[in-house]
Amino acid sequence: MPLSEHEQRLLEQMERALYAEDPKFATSLRSSRGGRGSRGRAALGVLVILAGLGLLVGGVATAFTPLGIFGFAAMLIGSVLVYSAFTGRGPVPASDEAPEGAEDPTPGPPGPSRSSGFMDRMEDRWRKRNEDGQ
Repeated sequence: MPLSEHEQRLLEQMERALYAEDPKFATSLRSSRGGRGSRGRAALGVLVILAGLGLLVGGVATAFTPLGIFGFAAMLIGSVLVYSAFTGRGPVPASDEAPEGAEDPTPGPPGPSRSSGFMDRMEDRWRKRNEDGQ
């Protein structure tokens, strides 16, 4: 079901606000390097983990220690594959620009015109909570 015009405007506003608040995160989400390669690597990693688990259980069931060790090593390799699939993103190309109407992504001193980031708000809440409790 397509979005209504009102919903599309709201989504665009949310995108602009995200880009203005955290341009690095927003650009990483808009990366033109699709997730197809990472999904494939993650799926391969999960299969290797499952095969390693099978080998580990087989090694324990037959009391053949080298098979269990090999299964454990396969599980570690699969885990590294899955981890690298989710963290191995390259740099974002320069052609990936901010959406129209977004603020300049160059970092500057926080001022009244810039909204505070999520972590700043959380730290302020934490500080207020600690001050109220004492």
